[in-house]
Amino acid sequence: MGLFPPDAGLRIAMVAGEASGDMLGARLIDAIRARRPDARFVGIGGPKMQAAGLESLFPQETLAVRGYVEVLRNLRAILAIRRELKAKLLAERPDVFIGVDAPDFNLAVEHSLKAAGIRTIHYVSPSIWAWRGERVHKIKQAVNRVLALFPMEPPIYQAAGVPVSYVGHPLAESMPIVPDRQGAREVLNILPRQAPVFTLMPGSRQGEVDVMAPLFIAAARLIAKEVPDAQFLVPLATRPTFDRFEQLLWRLKAHQLPIRRLFGHAQHAMAAADAVLVASGTATLEVALAKRPMVISYKISPITYRIVKRKLQLPYVGLPNILCGEFIVPELLQDDATPENLAQALLNAWRDADYRAWLDGKLTELHHTLKQDSAARAAQAVLEVAEHG
Repeated sequence: MGLFPPDAGLRIAMVAGEASGDMLGARLIDAIRARRPDARFVGIGGPKMQAAGLESLFPQETLAVRGYVEVLRNLRAILAIRRELKAKLLAERPDVFIGVDAPDFNLAVEHSLKAAGIRTIHYVSPSIWAWRGERVHKIKQAVNRVLALFPMEPPIYQAAGVPVSYVGHPLAESMPIVPDRQGAREVLNILPRQAPVFTLMPGSRQGEVDVMAPLFIAAARLIAKEVPDAQFLVPLATRPTFDRFEQLLWRLKAHQLPIRRLFGHAQHAMAAADAVLVASGTATLEVALAKRPMVISYKISPITYRIVKRKLQLPYVGLPNILCGEFIVPELLQDDATPENLAQALLNAWRDADYRAWLDGKLTELHHTLKQDSAARAAQAVLEVAEHG
């Protein structure tokens, strides 16, 4: 029996490796189906893509690992999935394959499929503008088109002769230009309404929560000492990360802190906050679009950090800073990511009204730049490749 049903008019394979890719992939599926109701989707995706209609052949969580050392621990399982997936797709020959982010996994799949004459698209440019810029040549060999989320990306691909479409970022569509802070506090029933609220976002993967949550909880403990009426929100995207955070609270004897765990509700938690402590990644862009002061932090294994640091091409790693071309929000990484530093930086941002007003203007300008009806643009580009090459 084949991967696609017999009535599939357009056969699309997709792979997304983590929660942010799952969100992007789900919106793209919806936008394609609006134009081609006969489209059918198979591959690897999370709950959002599956709800939108993707048949996931393998669990997405297996691919959601971070860093060189962490990938090595899971390498056998990841390579086995990639091998089996490639074999299935080469046998089935979908009309187009879309790799959603996860470049280390997807580019290898795309390279094999394109070499066999199957059209391929990579949705979300790897961060070639930040590090490992030489990857543009590998990408050229692997894909028929790149769908770029950020405006500084297309010129890089055009210079290398890679077909590219700037589609903007879907988050800019889903989040309002002017966030409703009081409305979010009402939805979350925060009382009193004007209480100081700090949102903690330790990551979307279990490995990130294991590393970042103890730091964030320790920072919250310090903030609570200085701001006794402070409240803390922690939105967690999946049941495994929710359970892991709950376990850490008890292990660290922090369950009596005013920390409220939320299953989902990330955008409400950001909008309701006075300031946000966030692990580096796509979530930093969400916080930026919510127009909130933030402190970006991240820790990885020392070996991975040394490798990555040598390859960095920019002085910052957080998306708000990269997109604005300057340090508009603090970054406390690796050895600088101590509870004391995180707490102090978050309190500084919360207390400085002039800084908050300046930051709001910067982030509003960024929001307008990224708002491009991205799902529709991405769907149009996919159909151009699938139907015309």
